[in-house]
Amino acid sequence: MAKMIVAVIEQRDGKIKKAGYEAASTAAALASKLGCPVAALIPASTVENPEKIANYGISDIKILNASAFANYSQSGYAGAIVDQVNAMGADVLVFANTAMGKDLAPFVAAKLNAGVVADATHIDDEGGKLTAIRPIFAGKALQKVVPTSEIKVFSLRPNVFPLVESSVAPAVTTIPIDSPDLSSAAVEIKKAGEKLDVAEADIVVSGGRGLKDAEQFRLIEELAAVLGGAVGASRAVVDAGWRPHSEQVGQTGKTVTPSLYIACGISGAIQHLAGMTSSKYIVAINKDKDAPIFSIADYGITGDVFEVLPPLIEELKKVVSH
Repeated sequence: MAKMIVAVIEQRDGKIKKAGYEAASTAAALASKLGCPVAALIPASTVENPEKIANYGISDIKILNASAFANYSQSGYAGAIVDQVNAMGADVLVFANTAMGKDLAPFVAAKLNAGVVADATHIDDEGGKLTAIRPIFAGKALQKVVPTSEIKVFSLRPNVFPLVESSVAPAVTTIPIDSPDLSSAAVEIKKAGEKLDVAEADIVVSGGRGLKDAEQFRLIEELAAVLGGAVGASRAVVDAGWRPHSEQVGQTGKTVTPSLYIACGISGAIQHLAGMTSSKYIVAINKDKDAPIFSIADYGITGDVFEVLPPLIEELKKVVSH
């Protein structure tokens, strides 16, 4: 039985990320079920509205504060987290399986001699044992994992775990981190404009080689804009230089789990499917009726994207405007 659960909350530029709230909500729900205390740790130089975490069931909120934590530092964040976990006697840690979480969670686990379950899509208590489900073999199978280590670390696939509001009175404590270990640290973060991150978007519109050239991606951008979603791309498109790698969906790109995924001119190679099969609803548009993407699509349109997308965009504009 867990003694204490800690959610590690991710922030960027002082703003808590949606995946951070998902980690908090999941940790709080698990702690409630197990009847154990729960806390949140936020490594940061500054945090906007940290008390919002209390909306998801965690009242004990600790900011691990250092000016050097303005940018991500694997060694610095890990050292501060490990010290607090040991001081609190926590034995279950919950991270978001974002780019930062993929790097930080196993590093923290190694320092704590803990077992780690990465990219979990479900966590539960079964007969007093914490179990997790995670996709394997490019999403073609699901693996049940029962970590047996004294301390357990889980990272959650973004957009899979629901945000469950359970407001409690917040108690925010700032803990100064003196002389953090900065042997590894990000010195600069370059943003691709202010575009919505494809890994966190609730709606993703992706394009593939069926768009024929980079200029035709304006159709994907327009459809994404109408729906308030993010633009995604297949590996072939990124390799061709049509779109930046930050938009790549797939095994060598980002794993996305939106409520709606629209694949336009994407055949559905296994590497691409590995990154988006967890989407709640999948719509495929492809002129090849035998394209693999149709085997996992909830809705499919067999047709040329250049004939399907323009009228689709116009009709959606009418619906969205009302």
